[in-house]
Amino acid sequence: MNQTAIFSPVFAMLLLTFVVWAYMYSRRIPFIRGNDFGPDEFAPAEFTRLSPPAVANPSDNLKNLFEIPVIFYVLAIYLFATGNVDATHLVSSWTFVTFRVLHSAVHCTINIVMLRFCLYLISSLCVALIGCRAALQHFG
Repeated sequence: MNQTAIFSPVFAMLLLTFVVWAYMYSRRIPFIRGNDFGPDEFAPAEFTRLSPPAVANPSDNLKNLFEIPVIFYVLAIYLFATGNVDATHLVSSWTFVTFRVLHSAVHCTINIVMLRFCLYLISSLCVALIGCRAALQHFG
């Protein structure tokens, strides 16, 4: 198998992160411009308290994209470096990306919490599968 194939889902995740980042600012900047905030209201906790869900949710989602996905990035680099990229790792990686895209779409828009949780759980289980298989291959 072409070992560099693991980087396609990695770049897809990077694209998702930048799309959510841009979307967050497309929601945040008009909110800031539409309000007369003082310096104290830009403190992170206060700004979060003042922000409506349409502004806060994309920001929260961007933070989520620096949690489990970081483990995915490390695993992808490990798999490439050790030559252990295989079809199962690749399918699991693309499944992870697909469910993270769906999770971000839900989180940034309709934010149905149970749906969002299910999407997050499936994506996280994909990374867990990749991690467990990589560990078994390593310690095998």
